[in-house]
This record gives sequence, structure tokens and C-alpha cells, in this order.
Amino acid sequence: MGKLALAAKTTHVPSMYLSELPGKNYGCRQAAIDGHKEIGKRCRELGVDTIIVFDTHWLVNSAYHINCTKSFKGVYTSNELPHFIRDITFDYDGNPELGQMIADEARKLGVRAQAHDIPSLNLEYGTLVPMRYMNEDKHFKVISISAFCTVHDFEDSRRMGEAILNAIKKYDGTVAVLASGSLSHRFIDDRRAEEGMHSYTREFDRQMDERVVKLWKEGRFKEFCAMLPEYAQYCFGEGNMHDTVMLLGLLGWDKYDGKVEFVTDLFPSSGTGQVNAIFPLPDDINSRAAA
Repeated sequence: MGKLALAAKTTHVPSMYLSELPGKNYGCRQAAIDGHKEIGKRCRELGVDTIIVFDTHWLVNSAYHINCTKSFKGVYTSNELPHFIRDITFDYDGNPELGQMIADEARKLGVRAQAHDIPSLNLEYGTLVPMRYMNEDKHFKVISISAFCTVHDFEDSRRMGEAILNAIKKYDGTVAVLASGSLSHRFIDDRRAEEGMHSYTREFDRQMDERVVKLWKEGRFKEFCAMLPEYAQYCFGEGNMHDTVMLLGLLGWDKYDGKVEFVTDLFPSSGTGQVNAIFPLPDDINSRAAA
């Protein structure tokens, strides 16, 4: 019987890469990098063999897609922000077995999911940035799941989360899950991009993100799930926050009441709100009956 060992919401801001480079931005995202390394450390301590990433930079216009090829290797430059993230080399092992199990379980719940073992299907930086700091030594296998879902219902994303948990229980191993995306996500206007790299675009977004952090710390997910559709809409949630819907679908949706631990506190980046946050697992999560 498989085991879910860790669940988290993580940032993937490309300024983390800039933070490594000499110059005016050196060290600016050290807290976010440290948060990733802490999550990776805990995964190792928990015996995790595979990390599943819900990637809000993988845009899909039909169905839910799972990138679970045998290996991922290449050099990545962002076509969105090539002046932030360029020529990053990566080399990770995949997990086709678990990826196919997830697709099978999703289809049982009526979700249009497909698993792909296609070497030319590249990873997006919503997966590559966390793996850079958590998985530099290829300790973990990697599965990436599309979470920039342009025409998808929250109900299906919630079921996708349930299906992932069902698959993990049938898998012979230990798994961590990351929802890789921001809180609010209204990018700052281009003319203010330089001056606004470390600030919010709108005070409204900052206030909303602070409220969400408070709800998460207090385990008030019944309230959060009720506000999530409007929050994602009004605050321009990254990928419409389908990563967060999947994560909470896996954890129990509005019945989940874990008090979230923030290993990187809320911070603004180019107008957006970012965190690294570990969601404590319910005691019975690995023994619940499959949906």
C-alpha cells in the first residue's frame, strides 16, 4: 500500500534563479530557496521516492494531462521571461507507472485525464524551479500534472485530487505532492516592472492574500473553499488556482482543517503573492476508502 507523506503549496517565481546570480538581485529570494530546500529535506526524511507537481505554467485547453515520461533531461529558457530564467540544465527520472495509475483513477471518477510517456513533452518552470532546489541530486522521481486549466471546472480538478490520492494508495511507494503556483497573480504593469519587483500590484491583492494566509494558519478551509472561486477570479489566481483545488481535493476539500505551516512567509514578487506552505496531513488520509 502506498503512502502520501507530504503536501505543500509552493512558489516557483523565476526571480529565484536571478537570486543566485551576481548583481543587484543577488540573494533577493533566499527565503524562498531556503523554503524549497526545507521541503526537500523533509521529503527525504519521510522516505519519499516520487514528487508530483501541479504545474500552473503548463497551459492546457482540453483534458487533464500527466507528464510521466521515463526521464526528463535538457536545457530550459523561459519564453515568457527569458531575461529572468535561461539556460537552466535539468536531469530527473520520471515515474510512468504512477502517472498511468493516476490517469486510470481519474477516469474512474469521470475526469478526462491522459498520461503521457513522451520524451519530447518538456517540463515547464512551475516544475523545474522547485525541482532545482529540492531535487538537484535526482533523489526523487518526478511527475508533472497540468494545472493551468483554461476551460475546466473546479469540480473536476477537485476530483483529480481525489484520484491522485487513490492512485498513491495503490502505488508501492511514498509520494509528496506540490501545488506549484502563487496566491494573487496580477502582474505589475510593465512600466513599473523594475521598481515593483518586490511589491504588490494592488493593495486589494495584498489584503486578500493576508486574509487567506490567516485562514490557512487557522485551518478554516470550509470558509476558504467557499471563497476560492471568487478569490481566484478577483485576484487573478495563477492558472485560476486549479493547483490549489487539486491539492485540497486530495486533502478532503472543505472538510480539511489542518493548520498550515509556512516555511516561507508571504512575500510579493513582481506584483504577485507567494508562499511556501506545508499542509499537515489528516491522520486517516492513507487509510480512507477510495472514492
